Amino acid sequence: MDFLQMYQRNPQFTNRYLSPDLLFEYLENISSVEKRVIGHSTENLPIYSVTWGKGNINVLAWSQMHGNESNSSLAFLDFLCTAEKHADDFEFLYHALSLDFILMLNPDGAKRWIRQNAENIDLNRDFWAMQSTELPYLKSIFDAKKYDYALNLHEQRTIFSTDGEKYPATMSFLSASEEESRAVTETRKKSMAVIAKIVAQLKEDLPNEIGRYTDEFYPNAVGDNFMKLGIPTILFEGGHYYDDYDRVYQRKFYTKALYEAFVAMVELNGSTENWEKYFDIPENKSSHYDMIFRNVNIRPSANYMIDIGIQYTEEYDEKLNDIVYIPIISSLEEKEKRKGWVEINCINKKFISFGTGLEVGEVMNFAIEENN
Repeated sequence: MDFLQMYQRNPQFTNRYLSPDLLFEYLENISSVEKRVIGHSTENLPIYSVTWGKGNINVLAWSQMHGNESNSSLAFLDFLCTAEKHADDFEFLYHALSLDFILMLNPDGAKRWIRQNAENIDLNRDFWAMQSTELPYLKSIFDAKKYDYALNLHEQRTIFSTDGEKYPATMSFLSASEEESRAVTETRKKSMAVIAKIVAQLKEDLPNEIGRYTDEFYPNAVGDNFMKLGIPTILFEGGHYYDDYDRVYQRKFYTKALYEAFVAMVELNGSTENWEKYFDIPENKSSHYDMIFRNVNIRPSANYMIDIGIQYTEEYDEKLNDIVYIPIISSLEEKEKRKGWVEINCINKKFISFGTGLEVGEVMNFAIEENN
């Protein structure tokens, strides 16, 4: 069955920005799933867990541990919408899985569109300290039930490619290490087997745009510690797709990846079959800026040319109720080695500055015009 032919985008959520209030209202009114409030954030916003399925394979998933990674939540909302519309096609999954999905673990960060929570704590570096208000709720859910698999859902920046040249890392996956040696344990093999199956299906749509996230051990990270506790945990990292900064297409691929993960868990049911294919996935490469202006003649009298790298910073615009992209000067090099998703050759073009100079970290303050 081709998931993308069935795919149903949830019409209640059209923006990349996912308003906590809109999500809570939707969850209160939806009747097709079980849901409950498992706790409250620092600023007293509710944290919901949604249960889908009646099967024996127990799966735990959580989204928006980082507040500015909304597609991790939107993909699940699209999954629910698709499953409801195509109930007959999803019946086998529904009766095989029991999924507990914590939607928007960090609602305070989501409201502000920031990575950290309201206390400026990165929840994914808080496993041992447990200083945040929100992370203990995830840990208590994890401890209350014997899970067969876990899904740790995130998004990554536009800087990553799969080849260092032209293919963005639209979806990346990781079977996290359990300790510094990065040994391939049985628990890791189980998660690798799931990832291998996901990738085999996603490659139909993303033949060159799937990456493998780096597996350094992070002693305070949630996924690494859940793996260490014996639960095969799969990290999702949704990334850039061609000219898709609002991540509309990426959201669709993310939803398919979720669906294929659930199918793989049912088919494998703890097996490590074909786990070694995980290592056929190319490693992510940090290789790109959003835009590079090449051969910019910033001092015509001296014919001094440089390359200017631009990276967008994302900010929430309250009036638009969505994300805006602020171009930031990130590199000033005579010959920039990194690539740009957009590259503009400025030979024989005029550089016009609107400021006192070019500074890395400043908002883009120049224009390029044709020479008359």
